[in-house]
Amino acid sequence: MSFRVGSGVDDHCAACKTARRHTVTAVAGDVVRVICDYCGSQHQYRGGPREERTRPVAPMTVPVRERREAPMDPSTAGPEDLERLLRRVVREELGLTPASLAGRWAGGELVLRPGRAGLQEKAWPIETFFHKVVMVRNRLRVMEQQINGAEIPEALKVQLQGYITGCYGTLTSFNVLFEEEGDRFRGSAKEGG
Repeated sequence: MSFRVGSGVDDHCAACKTARRHTVTAVAGDVVRVICDYCGSQHQYRGGPREERTRPVAPMTVPVRERREAPMDPSTAGPEDLERLLRRVVREELGLTPASLAGRWAGGELVLRPGRAGLQEKAWPIETFFHKVVMVRNRLRVMEQQINGAEIPEALKVQLQGYITGCYGTLTSFNVLFEEEGDRFRGSAKEGG
């Protein structure tokens, strides 16, 4: 079965942690990349729902994403349509994309164990920690865009950009948590990131 950009296909959404309807965003012979119609997360096509990865679902005649994002007539667009469009534009412009936790960490715990015996350890769900790492990543991206768009001397922009790149390099230790390569931190080559 051939798919085209804009076609609908069922796939496993790691952000939703279940099978959802997705819209195809990239095709190279087969489906390459999709976006979840429910949460908007973008990821590589995983081959269909986890229960049935052997055959993709046939494309819908009118894809869900196409219906939602078709050019709007402001006189007929409802508040939900405008809100959905505004959210998508803000997410894309600010680089605020949901990231997926690598499967091996799902349901895990992050445990901090004190170095001295008799002291209580602290544990919390790794998903909570991962969410905080993603928030830091998204805020660094927004800061970077704000600096690049600010009317400040070029030398100051370069200096501030260097600090942000250093932060990305420091945070590469957390790349093991991310499922998608494109979601990971990258620092400068000299910092080992």
